[in-house]
Amino acid sequence: MLKKLIHLNSLRRYHKYQKIAATRVLRRIESSKGKINSSLIKQSNDYAQEILGWKGYAPWLYVYCAIAGKFREGWIPDNYYGKWVVPYIKGKYGEISNLRGLNSFFISTQFSPDKLYYINDCSYDSKYNPVSSSEITNFLREDNKYIFKQDNSQQGGGITIFSTNKATNFSIEKLKHLGNGVVQTYIRQHPFFENFSTNSTATIRLTTSSLNREIKTIASYLRVGRTEDRYIKSASHIRIPVDLQNGILYEKGYTTEWSEIYAHPDTQVAFANKKIPNYYDCIQSVQRLHAIVPFVGIIGWDLTIDEEGNVKVMEWNGAHNDIKFSEATQGPIFKNMGLQNLWKMR
Repeated sequence: MLKKLIHLNSLRRYHKYQKIAATRVLRRIESSKGKINSSLIKQSNDYAQEILGWKGYAPWLYVYCAIAGKFREGWIPDNYYGKWVVPYIKGKYGEISNLRGLNSFFISTQFSPDKLYYINDCSYDSKYNPVSSSEITNFLREDNKYIFKQDNSQQGGGITIFSTNKATNFSIEKLKHLGNGVVQTYIRQHPFFENFSTNSTATIRLTTSSLNREIKTIASYLRVGRTEDRYIKSASHIRIPVDLQNGILYEKGYTTEWSEIYAHPDTQVAFANKKIPNYYDCIQSVQRLHAIVPFVGIIGWDLTIDEEGNVKVMEWNGAHNDIKFSEATQGPIFKNMGLQNLWKMR
């Protein structure tokens, strides 16, 4: 009984937080696009109650409507996704993506920039061969510039960029102090992305599904940083939807305030008709990788194209990956997958 009470209290807090977050986003959108039509509010409320089983799932539907300008059957609200989809389509297996040191079990070195894993006070190369503390500096000397990502880090947190050249104050002790995680080679990105921002590596966010025994890509957008950022940050990045079929950027991108823009605010490079290089390779790569973990039903992938045109998968998210932006701009991305019926079956 105590466990049930704790669970219910946690669930109430979760839905309360989600409502506050959705309301905040909706206000930002309405401040530039005007109030959402009352008929869309009613459609969202009715859909949430009748199809998803609870009116409390409506707030994120309001956000989707405000961006799309209309209501679309099949949308999945973010708090419904967290309450029903994540536990029953992924379970605990999706959470292994938070342990960076396990990357090499799922992502081959062909696609991975992983150089060194630091796990429980021990260091290993990408094939899990031990690397002693005295060898680390020389081992990392080859590429000089690296990025460290802590386990369980999200939204641009837990990231440290460092260099091993003699002019810096790099030390093994500082690396160990960061805790468990992965050291990745700093990727020199393709000139296509350099046009938007040179200081940070742009990432392509692809969402794949293995539901109904079919692995396919269901959503795609590009994340680019601001001029002052050394890496992509959720607090400041720019997001541009990408056509799933051909890799061409949409005309409109969005700031973190969900304001519509047509060019990068710092470099003034327009988004329209720009085509991501080797986009088909990106799609093929993540679908091949998803086949290794088909029991994680939906995965969000962050990848890029390096200066030589190679696909590099920077990380994967098998837990509660972001769906809000894709649902609002490209959705419903889960149409005909039956996710809206999960609450009935469980």
